[in-house]
Formats: sequence, structure tokens, C-alpha cells
Amino acid sequence: MARGRHLPQRTCVACRQVKGKSALVRVVRTPQGVVQLDLTGKVAGRGAYLCPDEACLNQAIKQKKLNRALGVAVEPRTAEEIRDRLLKARQREAYRVS
Repeated sequence: MARGRHLPQRTCVACRQVKGKSALVRVVRTPQGVVQLDLTGKVAGRGAYLCPDEACLNQAIKQKKLNRALGVAVEPRTAEEIRDRLLKARQREAYRVS
């Protein structure tokens, strides 16, 4: 009997749901200390995974879960940039699927 291909699982830092790696988005702290959204999942640095919805992002920021996961304080301006990029990426994905 052939086994299926292994699909990596990750946990959302906000809601703690375990999902496939491709179903989550990655926020990364680069070696230079810059916090950014990593849509490719390949940027070097310390990463944290979130569900691709604004509710999980808001919870992760409000409860400082993203700060703990990345080991740095996420500035409000950086959080807004991540939110904007996340919303734009979701809109592109919805457009591509339609």
C-alpha cells in the first residue's frame, strides 16, 4: 500500500488551530530584526504562523502572541503594514479563484 505525501502541519499562534502549512500565512523576523509578512514561506528568519484572516491577526497583536512567537515587540505601524498586505493578498487570492 502506497503512503500519501507528507503535508507539513503548523499551528496558528492566535487561535491555536493546527492546519496545513499552505493554509496559514507566515510572519517572519528577519536576521536584521525586520518583522514582515512572508507570503512565500521561504524568507530566512524566525517565523510565526497565522490564519489568513484579520481576526487572528488582531488577536495575535492585541494579546502580544506575535511578540512572544517572534521574540520582538511588533510596532503598531508594522502591524498595520502586515494587515494591509494580508488583506491585499486575500483579495488577489479571491480574484484568482473566481
